[in-house]
Amino acid sequence: MTTVRKAIIPVAGLGTRVLPASKAIPKEMLPVVDKPVIQHVVEEAVKAGIKEIILVTRSGKSAIEDHFDSHYELEQQLELKNKTAILDSVRNIIPNDVTIISVRQPEAKGLGHAVYCAAQAINNEPFVVILPDVLVNNYQQDENDLQKMVQAFEQHDAAQIMVESVPQQQVQLYGITDCNGIKPAAGESTPIKGMVEKPNVDEAPSDLAVVGRYVLPTRIMALLANTKPGAGNEIQLTDALDELLREQTVEAYRMTGKTYDCGNKLGFLQANVAYGLQHPDTAEGFKQFLAQQE
Repeated sequence: MTTVRKAIIPVAGLGTRVLPASKAIPKEMLPVVDKPVIQHVVEEAVKAGIKEIILVTRSGKSAIEDHFDSHYELEQQLELKNKTAILDSVRNIIPNDVTIISVRQPEAKGLGHAVYCAAQAINNEPFVVILPDVLVNNYQQDENDLQKMVQAFEQHDAAQIMVESVPQQQVQLYGITDCNGIKPAAGESTPIKGMVEKPNVDEAPSDLAVVGRYVLPTRIMALLANTKPGAGNEIQLTDALDELLREQTVEAYRMTGKTYDCGNKLGFLQANVAYGLQHPDTAEGFKQFLAQQE
């Protein structure tokens, strides 16, 4: 099987859940401690072996592309002032063997449409889809969940969808997977029978909610090309995945880390607390500060 080398990250959203902060700044550029959300996500992909990042973007999002570009004047000033640690953090945002390109999503027509906008750049290869609103924190783990998903994709020859166990009373907020009553251990995968979008609590087939990480075969692009608008009159990735399920095995990978939804105010604050308590520059002082608030 071909190694998974490419990742699609849709960044064309308006960020309405974090307004007014996202009025002039892309929501993906909001900082979690000292890095914008999008950098945390790209680093996750790079650790999983991804060599080409495809941003699906729109007008008003150039700050994201600029962030990953070189900044000669800034780097020169840091070099002159001998601020080597800061210089390294700016200059080495991504490794030299990783490329970032952008494609446009001219209209907001749903996640499926955003993914399909990158079809030409995928060039008939398997790929990862990462939703940048969600940070997956695998602190102090040797491998992150995305790495394990890629490994499972290559070993099982099956698409992987990341899921996490959510409280039963919250299942109506998520897309829920039906795994024939099987609940895989954290870090393991199991075949999916189907998916239900925001089911009633008493009708949910499981408590395994889709998180926002996918490892998909190139076949999904052909299916998206023929996917009709669904919920919200948008082209939904879930509808294409339902078609894929009829043709081949799709598995739910149960994550080992913790998720933070930075697309809303509470999740963004939670991420800053969690990552702030893990960052070597802030952990100790932040712990003391939080202790004083009790």
